[in-house]
Amino acid sequence: MKNTNQTKLIILKPFLLIFLSISIVFLFIVSFQSPHRNTIFVPPLKRPLPPYPPGELRIRPGFGSYDMYIQHQLDKTLNQKLREVWTTRDWERKIQVFSRFFTDLKQMNLLYNDSKALCIGARVGQEVVALQRIGVSDSVGIDLVPYPPLVVTGDFHNHPFGNETFDFEFSNVFDHALYPSRFVGEIERTLKPGGICVLHVALSTKSDKYSANDLSGVGPLVELFKDSEVVHVRSVDGFGLDTEVVFRKNKKQKKMKKRH
Repeated sequence: MKNTNQTKLIILKPFLLIFLSISIVFLFIVSFQSPHRNTIFVPPLKRPLPPYPPGELRIRPGFGSYDMYIQHQLDKTLNQKLREVWTTRDWERKIQVFSRFFTDLKQMNLLYNDSKALCIGARVGQEVVALQRIGVSDSVGIDLVPYPPLVVTGDFHNHPFGNETFDFEFSNVFDHALYPSRFVGEIERTLKPGGICVLHVALSTKSDKYSANDLSGVGPLVELFKDSEVVHVRSVDGFGLDTEVVFRKNKKQKKMKKRH
């Protein structure tokens, strides 16, 4: 009889082990489905995080008058060696890079073929050509020195255009503005309600010797755009500029002063 019981025990032992294993697995699964599994304590933040790097905007010293500032900018714009490079070696390369930037903006529904577009500080107009190549034919640039027919004469502190003229404005020369609030004010004045402004700026690197200001965060830009909202901020590689900031002008606007 004893041998019989031992034989039964030997036969049942594997089944008991299998049953025990299945039970453990079942209990483990049930424990993960328990309501207590979802009650994870998340401590609240002590303060809301700022949506954009606050940064600083510093105007560079050394400009005794506005005429001195303009002459400083012209020293670069009229530099014959630079203009030769812009119109030969750098011509096609820059057009291709700008075309990629603008194509991205079209895919994000921020730029359209029928947009009336302005490029601020366009030098010899590679940005304008890039817009035209991707189908935005109604495009023009402004700079202190014209480059017909792509670029007309214009000071970005005082645009030669009426109120609410453009659907889209682009600039990569914000760092050259001696009066950033006036620079932005002219953009908002000449943009139509709902219009888009795209700025390429340098936040992590210092701009060149012709710059009039240094920007270290997006925060100051957000404060300067009084009648616009931020659409997006992203990193770019744009000829020494590392950040793209896009604003959309509010559709409901305060009454603007008529341009004389």
